[in-house]
Amino acid sequence: VQLQASGGGLVQAGGSLRLSCAASGRTLSSYLMGWFRQAAGKEREFVAAIGWINSITYYADSVKGRFTISRDNAKNTVYLQMNSLKSEDAAVYYCAATTRFGASRTTDFGSWGQGTQFTVSS
Repeated sequence: VQLQASGGGLVQAGGSLRLSCAASGRTLSSYLMGWFRQAAGKEREFVAAIGWINSITYYADSVKGRFTISRDNAKNTVYLQMNSLKSEDAAVYYCAATTRFGASRTTDFGSWGQGTQFTVSS
C-alpha cells in the first residue's frame, strides 16, 4: 500500500490541526492504519491507530483525549485531528500501514508514507 501524508504547518499552542494520509493499493480492508511521530533527536513513537473495517481505535497515553484518528473509506484517507496542541507535540508525523491488528511498534508496520511536519508556536 502506498501512503501520502499531508497537513503539516505552523500552529499556535492550544490550537488544532488535522493531518491526512491518502492510501492506495489493494485490499485496504486488511490494513490497520497508524500515525507515528518523531521529534528532533528522539525515536519515532506511536501516536494512534485505526482498523480499516472495524474502526477500532487506540492511542498513546500522551495524546488521549486530544487527538482523534478517523478514516474515510470512500476517499481511502485516514485523518488525525489534533486539538489542544502542545509544544511537545511538534514533530514529523508519519502514517503507516500493517496487517497486524493491535500493532503499535514501528517494526510492526511495513508500509510508510513520507512525513509531514508541524511546529507549535507559543
